[in-house]
Amino acid sequence: MPNSFQKAAVIGAGSFGTSLAKLLAYNADVLIYTRKDDVVQKINQTHNHFGIELSPRIVASSNLEQIAEECQVLFPVIPSEHFRSLMRSLAIYVRPYHIMIHGTKGLDLVGALDVADITRLTKQDVYTMSEVIEQETSVVRTGCLSGPNLSNEILHGQPTATLLASPFDEVIQIGQELLSSKQFFVFGSHDLKGAELAGALKNIVALGSGMLAGVGMGKNMQAMLITRGLSEMIYFGKAMGAEVQSFLGTAGIGDLIATATSEDSRNYTFGKRMGQGETLHYISETSEELAEGIRTLKIIYPLMKNYRINAPITQVLYKIVFEDFNIHRAIDFLMNYPYSIDVDYL
Repeated sequence: MPNSFQKAAVIGAGSFGTSLAKLLAYNADVLIYTRKDDVVQKINQTHNHFGIELSPRIVASSNLEQIAEECQVLFPVIPSEHFRSLMRSLAIYVRPYHIMIHGTKGLDLVGALDVADITRLTKQDVYTMSEVIEQETSVVRTGCLSGPNLSNEILHGQPTATLLASPFDEVIQIGQELLSSKQFFVFGSHDLKGAELAGALKNIVALGSGMLAGVGMGKNMQAMLITRGLSEMIYFGKAMGAEVQSFLGTAGIGDLIATATSEDSRNYTFGKRMGQGETLHYISETSEELAEGIRTLKIIYPLMKNYRINAPITQVLYKIVFEDFNIHRAIDFLMNYPYSIDVDYL
């Protein structure tokens, strides 16, 4: 590996950012960025974060200029809500020679989410994170990580795999060299949009799966929701120009199964708490980290509606989360929905 790639940066010190830094430290020195000076001090003094011992190769910093100067490969892993503002802050420091591989599984909406005309969303109003990078910075070579990457499992040393998608072969190769280890296998793909959409949309299905668990439903209903939810993900992906294959591999089915069935999934546990009767406001206020599926659902629902995409699961989940629709009535609706063909997207 060239010397310029033997040090990498992770932007974001949440649970997934920390787990990514831990993976990178097998092959490179790592700078991990956080705005919080107390977290910087804790990581650098104790080599510990989230109760997990970190490699001495991981050094924390709150200085974006330092991050860009010392590292050519950057891994932004922050909530989609703050992604564009972070890119604007980073823009004055990065150059076209930088490589940016994000791990944010969400979408960006230009303007506020609560504007009166949100029902009129079109494709031109919604952007993936790689598109935000290209719009706000001079970085050309972009990619994304998408796969069954539950951070708690990675932090505790359990093996998994991911998909690194990029239109650039060199981005895939460099990312694989930096991340691959006995603990982590990295597949490659050129369908960047498909990987990004799969990573964002599966969070919506995970919310619904958690709700089923919250009201006491078993694995039969959970399996039905996941398979029909996958169909809706593919319908939307095709409408947005993604390839079907992207939803049938690691970034699609793989990530969907993990996120929609695990207590370690923020979206699954958020949905489960709603199923048990807690309100959206209360769960949001008492959760340590954001459930990206909530924001994605608010963006995707009016977009699907506008393009007349057949998505009954997305429809009822939106009504449950934002309109207090009864979950049991929603289940009855879906059980009686006139699905005519099981698989119609191949």
